[in-house]
Amino acid sequence: MANIKPLDPGASPLHYFGAELRRLRDAAGLTLDQLGKIVFLTGSMIGQIETATKTPKDEHIPRLDGALGADGGVVRVWELARRSRLPGWYQRIAQLEATVDKILVFQATVVHGLLQTDGYARAVLGVMRPEGLDTKVEARLARQEILKRVDPPMLWVVLAEAVLHQEIGGKAVMRTQLEHLLSFRSCENVQIQVLPFTAGAHAGMTGSFTIFSFDDQADVAYSEGYEDGGWAVVNSKEVKARWLRYDLLRAAALSPEDSAELIHRVMEERYEQQPEPGRRPVA
Repeated sequence: MANIKPLDPGASPLHYFGAELRRLRDAAGLTLDQLGKIVFLTGSMIGQIETATKTPKDEHIPRLDGALGADGGVVRVWELARRSRLPGWYQRIAQLEATVDKILVFQATVVHGLLQTDGYARAVLGVMRPEGLDTKVEARLARQEILKRVDPPMLWVVLAEAVLHQEIGGKAVMRTQLEHLLSFRSCENVQIQVLPFTAGAHAGMTGSFTIFSFDDQADVAYSEGYEDGGWAVVNSKEVKARWLRYDLLRAAALSPEDSAELIHRVMEERYEQQPEPGRRPVA
């Protein structure tokens, strides 16, 4: 007998959508693979939609509705689900990063976690909650392994220039961090742009955000929060608005090459290596 995963339709609107999809599929007498063939998706993808571990694209919804003879029922339930915040699973960023095709980031205050050094991550994660710091830092650095995969995601990061000047962890930590950013200059799947102070008012003034873009499921827009951990949505209207902001930020930012030159200049001017105590500088 097949191992059928139980569903919890009350867990979130997305879980409710998945439960309704399974109910309609069972009523139609279709297996996962049979429904998948009709709507041009894999049976595995249908199963993951039903269990709320993946989200369908808007274009999938009318096909599912027609295949199940739902007379608009699938469309109506999806309208509710996509306008709601995603369940907690989608806010576990490491899991999103593990399956994503493109990660597009705007950071207004700190270097993005996928680009942080040990010292920088330790300083950031140690604020307010220093307990368990070693474990937190280890987990953050482990996320960076996705950039070393055979087929890594594209990571495109726009950093506000203020990020380069905000001294986190001290001058030595900042110098190492900026050197680390410069190490990606020849890395095709990582692009870094700096939004200079001279850009003035810009599309990211309301704060940092991330877009997770997938080939086989809906894009996710994510913004970090404080105690609540952040929020994530797949609402196509909201995601499209976030894409527009990101495109405007990329257009206003310096090119990757000019950005690298600015990072190097700030590193040398602001975080110049200091002579050891008691040693006189060489003339």
